[in-house]
Amino acid sequence: MNMKKLSCIITAFIFLFQGCDYLDVVPKNDVQTVETIFEKRSDVDVWLKGCYVLLTNPIASILGNPAYLGADEIVSGEYFRQYSSTKSCTGTFIGDGLQMSQEPYGNIWKRDGFYAAIRYCNIFFEKVGGVNNMPDREKRLWTAELKALKAHFYFELMRRYGPIILVPENIDPYAETDIMQQPRQPIDTVVKAIVSLLDEAMKDLPPLAEKDVSRWAFHSLESAATLKAYTYLYAASPLFNGNTAYANFTNKKGELLFPAYDKEKWRQAAEAADSAIQICLNNGKQLIAGISNKNTDLLKTMEDIEYSVHAQNFINAEATYMLRKENDPYSQLPAVALPYFESTDEDYNAFLLGCVSPSMKIVEMYYTEHGLPIDADKEWDYSARYQMGKETNPQYRDVVPLNENVLNLHLRREPRFYANIAADRCYWQRGKDVEQNILVRAYRGERFGSQSSLIMNNMPQNLSGYWIKKGSYSDVSGRNYSEAMNREDAVIIFRLADLYLMKAEAWNEYEGPLVDRTHVYEPLNVVRERAGIPDVESAWLTYSKTPDKVKTQQGMQEIIRREWNIEFAFEGRRFWNLRRWLLAGEELNTKLYGWNILGTTAQQFYNNYEGPVVVWSKRQFLSPRDYLFPIRSEEVMVAGCVQNPNW
Repeated sequence: MNMKKLSCIITAFIFLFQGCDYLDVVPKNDVQTVETIFEKRSDVDVWLKGCYVLLTNPIASILGNPAYLGADEIVSGEYFRQYSSTKSCTGTFIGDGLQMSQEPYGNIWKRDGFYAAIRYCNIFFEKVGGVNNMPDREKRLWTAELKALKAHFYFELMRRYGPIILVPENIDPYAETDIMQQPRQPIDTVVKAIVSLLDEAMKDLPPLAEKDVSRWAFHSLESAATLKAYTYLYAASPLFNGNTAYANFTNKKGELLFPAYDKEKWRQAAEAADSAIQICLNNGKQLIAGISNKNTDLLKTMEDIEYSVHAQNFINAEATYMLRKENDPYSQLPAVALPYFESTDEDYNAFLLGCVSPSMKIVEMYYTEHGLPIDADKEWDYSARYQMGKETNPQYRDVVPLNENVLNLHLRREPRFYANIAADRCYWQRGKDVEQNILVRAYRGERFGSQSSLIMNNMPQNLSGYWIKKGSYSDVSGRNYSEAMNREDAVIIFRLADLYLMKAEAWNEYEGPLVDRTHVYEPLNVVRERAGIPDVESAWLTYSKTPDKVKTQQGMQEIIRREWNIEFAFEGRRFWNLRRWLLAGEELNTKLYGWNILGTTAQQFYNNYEGPVVVWSKRQFLSPRDYLFPIRSEEVMVAGCVQNPNW
């Protein structure tokens, strides 16, 4: 992208919004106006790219997207919160219950936020027809890409704020105030608007493989279909479908904004997922599997899992939508999650902070090797999980030390556990050769452990005693990881695995698991197969303490939801899923646990083998208030719209 030209057009964008709200225009005497921009194809191209840039930080960055760090999957301390305040890391503060209406964290409902972006899209639709040096075919493609993008802006607004203001066309800036101040629209109307835009876009959007490489960061047929399925999934979910907490919530015209429950919305969501999966499969999308030449089956599966979330040079067979990453390397999880070593260590890298770690909740959420929760597997000793044990099975070679003391909680777990979590006395594959496996030693004074005898607020520390592998490259050493962060990687927004779990969830909610096993069991098993665990029926019928659970609608609901939490751990899904399932009030008010990182022996580190300790207690979610984000108070007054309940 020509950065000088982009800067000029972004300047024009800024002039667009110097007035009291998001309905102003470019000053007529400005050097570059909307009219001059839409005279040349090259300037219009930069305009379109500028629209996409506005999606990037709030969606593709751990700093801008509260979903990455705002749930209960991660633990961070005061040091990171002080660091976060300088980096505007919104999720940390939302997770601590510090959201506010005066200056909301993660605010995208503002004049230079998504409503500005929507106006830019509308201007494009109004003006692109008059560009002289563009073929009609290209105008149709770019228009389709921006229709899908506008739908995406609406979708992100909807899942944060619920009922939103729709802007089908830009309003004349000289219109009367009552025309400028549009009401918020009911959820069903918002969903219809999003789907309509996506249906229009999909008529002219080619599959990703048929797009020029320069347009891979823009919406394609697969991404639009995925977004459509997600939109219907949200419309069917408890947050937006029959939510009694918001049953009397109205806009300023007195219209009810939340609908009564409608079971048919689950069928609509299921069919949208079916359609999107077929579109993806027809165009070569598949879950990443069989790419590894590692020495054991477990290591091979772990590498498949690792690369399911990597897209170097925008290449990933599983991804259905990708965005360019932020220029700030700290917008990526590895920078704050990979271990911080002392300056004398061979893998020392001052760039890595190592102060964001997995919570005990997510560590225990991963399945056993049989694909079952650790408290449901009759062959896994749940009562002894906090005691020491030894692994003797050679299939775990190079993943867990054989015949050495290791916490039972870390033994006989599923491949996703070992691929995504670095645990004490387990191996962490670093560098290109398996001989470079690093044994994680996490006690105080050891290589991975705290070098301080105190919990410090002025230095990065891992508080839980675990590390996040997910999102990092195992073939890059710590000292070289700054270079890996500068790779031309894309941030994966949607994966094919999303669609398989959407399908399983929606069909289960609509008809249960026994009407048609291809509707519920089959898509779930596609994800489980790549994860290296038994299919869901075999797992529960053969190894579980409650085999009938897999045969009931409620049982499968719990199983599918757990699959979401595991497959997409640390990818931002749990933050939104807990909200749409109306479970956030139950899940996000709990303290976060880990091990005693100041312990210098196994007994001290593992709290005398009595269980984990509280490592962070400042978590809060007020229900039902926090299910929707607040609109900034000033914006409520300027726009004349109603605020979300209890804000």
